[in-house]
Amino acid sequence: MADGTAAFPGFKRDTLDDEIVHPDLYASWDIHEVYTKLRRDDPVHWTQPDGFRPFWSITKHADILEVEKNNKIFINHDRTYLSPKAGEEWIKATTGDTHLFRTLVDLDDPVHMKLRALTQSWFMPPNLRKLETRIAALAKEHVDHMASLGGECDFVKEVALWYPLRVIMEILGVPRSDEKFMLKMTQEIFGPGDPDVAGESDNKSEDGQTMTSDQGVDLLKTAQELFQYFGAITEDRRANPRDDVSTVIANGQIDGQPIGEREAMSYYIIVATAGHDTTSSTVSGGMLELIRRPDQLAKLKNDLSLLPNAIEEMIRWTTPVKHFMRTATEDYTLRDKTIKKGDGLALFYWSGNRDEEVFDDPFEFRVDRDVKKQVAFGYGVHVCLGMHLARMEIKALLNELLPRLESIELAGEPQSTRANFVSGLKSLPVKYKLS
Repeated sequence: MADGTAAFPGFKRDTLDDEIVHPDLYASWDIHEVYTKLRRDDPVHWTQPDGFRPFWSITKHADILEVEKNNKIFINHDRTYLSPKAGEEWIKATTGDTHLFRTLVDLDDPVHMKLRALTQSWFMPPNLRKLETRIAALAKEHVDHMASLGGECDFVKEVALWYPLRVIMEILGVPRSDEKFMLKMTQEIFGPGDPDVAGESDNKSEDGQTMTSDQGVDLLKTAQELFQYFGAITEDRRANPRDDVSTVIANGQIDGQPIGEREAMSYYIIVATAGHDTTSSTVSGGMLELIRRPDQLAKLKNDLSLLPNAIEEMIRWTTPVKHFMRTATEDYTLRDKTIKKGDGLALFYWSGNRDEEVFDDPFEFRVDRDVKKQVAFGYGVHVCLGMHLARMEIKALLNELLPRLESIELAGEPQSTRANFVSGLKSLPVKYKLS
């Protein structure tokens, strides 16, 4: 593993515990060496990285499911993401709470389930079918755009970023003219310590007080921009309701009362950001593996009935959300370890999706793999609300692209975002022939 500590002094690389939180290892995929060692030697590992509160690293598929199923014992609110102690202290000083936002992933039942119920039917297959024609048209638009670029482009920057973003913006009912703003906000939320994101941000931290231990994006400024933007959307949808998710959120009620402003703004933000960034990472990461494995690309092109399997394999392979945290509300024994009340647990989904006891040859990418047990969407009451939409989007794009794709190869070195929470490719230069 190449040591990136000198370039990013906020993170140390002295121990395995330091490595499991180090964003450089997620960008390089070297984190899988750490995951594999932990799955083999210490799958429920007490982890004490420099600058972080300690936590249990949960790296086996079965243990991730066990924690997820026991959502009354292992709660979300106290600690949802891995953040340095300085970042946690900054959030508390800024908001008086443990979180900057109050999204579905930050909350527990009963509030979580009541908020989730507001939009759940919107994201279920029966309702999504009405979007199939429009999503197929957007897929064709982006493949046509790719075909117009002269046989060479950055697949991430020309296709994978914009296609799912435009789907989400149509679902929210916000204009395409705002798409650059929405993309910028998403990149700042999920990659505040990435040097490219921070370098292009207008919301740079002035004093180093951010959620990361790097000099990066001031997420409070980003949040304020988003709250202002979606505040205007709320006013409009209350006065002029439409058939879109923004109207559902703006007029949502719990127990006969309008949902709070912070909850509403956070709801918009989780749909707008997570709703496209993770799909983008799956599309681009899946395309990279098809390029690297021409036999798998040929197999899929020759038999598009394999698309459902291939899509699940792409999701397993990339696992865009690398972890979520939980906090124990009582003592609990997992394997041979006693987790104490108040202890934090990091559920490392990317590791669970490489578990040798669940997946044969987990480091092989196979488009015909029967992937029924991948955990990239989580499990239980917090399973991803948008998983059906994500699958629909990916299928529509591949249905349009693969029959027209005569050849494709790398035209440069792929690059990944530097983040240990949500990450994926930020550049995929390719050469290709499209009909």
